[in-house]
Amino acid sequence: MNASARTARVLLPAVAAALLIGGCAQSGGAAESNSKEASQSAPEAKVTGRTPAGSLLVADFGADTVSFVDPAKGRFDSVRVGKAPYGLVVGEDGRAWVATAEGVAVVDTAARERIALVPYETETGPVSTGEYRGGGMGIALSPDGKQVYVGVNVPGGNGTLEIIDTAKLKVTDTVGVGRRPFDVDVSRDGSEVYATNHDSFDVTVVPTRSPDDTRRIEVAPYGTEGGLGSWLKPHYTAVRASDGKLLLPFEGERLAVVDPRTGRVVVERMTANTHQHGAALGPDGSLFVVGTGPIDQSEDEGPSLTVRAPDGSERLYPLAGPHEDVAVSADGRTAYVTGGFTRDGYWDGITVVDLESGDTRRLAAGERPLGIAVL
Repeated sequence: MNASARTARVLLPAVAAALLIGGCAQSGGAAESNSKEASQSAPEAKVTGRTPAGSLLVADFGADTVSFVDPAKGRFDSVRVGKAPYGLVVGEDGRAWVATAEGVAVVDTAARERIALVPYETETGPVSTGEYRGGGMGIALSPDGKQVYVGVNVPGGNGTLEIIDTAKLKVTDTVGVGRRPFDVDVSRDGSEVYATNHDSFDVTVVPTRSPDDTRRIEVAPYGTEGGLGSWLKPHYTAVRASDGKLLLPFEGERLAVVDPRTGRVVVERMTANTHQHGAALGPDGSLFVVGTGPIDQSEDEGPSLTVRAPDGSERLYPLAGPHEDVAVSADGRTAYVTGGFTRDGYWDGITVVDLESGDTRRLAAGERPLGIAVL
């Protein structure tokens, strides 16, 4: 779908009513018959003792757990963390911080046990599950490991950014942000936090030394027509290491490059032509973007992983079925893409992508996996 056609059809007639509170593409079942992706259903791996380096940690949105996954053999352990875990982040000390509907769970990844649950100060209503549940979504860790920043969704209203002291295990400040903070990121020097707000078409910039002095930057390369029912909203952000600018992919067509200091937004062309969610940076500065599938089956392309090099060139890897988030191995040779997806059509596993050959295989994981990290 070209840009003018997509903008003109912010809501497709057949699904408009169902999207008045949503606005994310819904894809069909798990795997297309013509996919190059092969399914792997290995028995659960056996690991005793401390968790091996290079294992994957995955937030199981549908099972209230995090799973530990051997990237060759599959899941070998799981830990209950709290209702409907979404995003997660892992510090250099091996502690993982997991945004759940109940609070931020703290997991010792070496011992594979939950050691704390930090409740939110924001009132989010009854603890629940589902795509629009209240509670933590995006989450990030300060470069020095002393603070965790979690975006808290408040159903029906604006969200908050809660700041957690990692030594005291308590919330020290709460800052207002936009609606449904899908993602949270931190500048390389730790001076700013960025909350990407799906339902308000914006990024909230929060200075860490003066958190109340927030700035709102609208990021809407297709405009804001359709409001809460629009498909064309920001989802995930990556902070470019070379200059600190924010990279927000839209629809496999446009990459919004945001200067958080000036608020200026420059739009660059992308090539996947599919609805996009998860974004991450590889060790060489390449941008990895998850394509979840088409908005319009007649004009858009299917699910994919885009790898965009620092020079703007792109390579596309077709995927079978929708996916949500992505992590990259330390050597930059392998990508791990979670099959959980925030809307219908999710599946319970990870696609492993060999970035040199393009080969893909499916790996068993937890139930509806969303956030992912390489340990």
